[in-house]
Amino acid sequence: MLRKKRLVSNLSGCWTYIAIILSRETSKYWKIYEIILLEEEYFMETGMTREEAIAVLKKYNQESFHLLHALTVEGVMRWYAKELGYGEDEEFWAMAGLLHDIDFEKYPEQHCQKAPELLKEANASEALIHAVCSHGYGLCSDVKPEHLMEKVLFAADELTGLIGAAAKMRPSKSCCDMEVSSLKKKFKDKRFAAGCSRDVIREGAEMLGWDLNELFEKTILAMRSCEESVNNELAAL
Repeated sequence: MLRKKRLVSNLSGCWTYIAIILSRETSKYWKIYEIILLEEEYFMETGMTREEAIAVLKKYNQESFHLLHALTVEGVMRWYAKELGYGEDEEFWAMAGLLHDIDFEKYPEQHCQKAPELLKEANASEALIHAVCSHGYGLCSDVKPEHLMEKVLFAADELTGLIGAAAKMRPSKSCCDMEVSSLKKKFKDKRFAAGCSRDVIREGAEMLGWDLNELFEKTILAMRSCEESVNNELAAL
């Protein structure tokens, strides 16, 4: 008699589904018959509601700039989830964007190091904590982006800052009329928004297997999709 049991385990920071087929040897004992690795994917549960996430974000972030960035990356990640075929997980993608800099304002020297503690206090899932910490890979974290969502977060985080800075220089003060050609000029000017690492943006594009034009175009579209709602929510916070 065979039966399947699905277990969820954590393997190298990734949630992995394993089916273990057990065969009954006696009435008292079970023997592992075969272990089959079905698929490796994130178990995308956040562990908290968006209202709880906003509360913990505001607990550790008061500056308008940081709140704007958090809401922007949230909206960008939500757009990417839908665009890349992960619409059923958009809340997870969005929350990773919302909370990715949870520790930066109060603990800049411990960025991505303090985040697990703050997120665990808010009952965040291990998968969400891993995603948040992975965006600092190579800079302030040794947690490597594994899932597509984490690679998008790594790539888009710095780029949203560059796009936002470029938008402020436009007569419209918006990215809604921004074109890739305009953004490329700002990207090449190392003096403009110097805090936005071009190397990280390039590395993020490479992780995704995209050229810079594709990353620029997608992220501009993502920011267009949420610009109005982000500004409205920021004004209400």
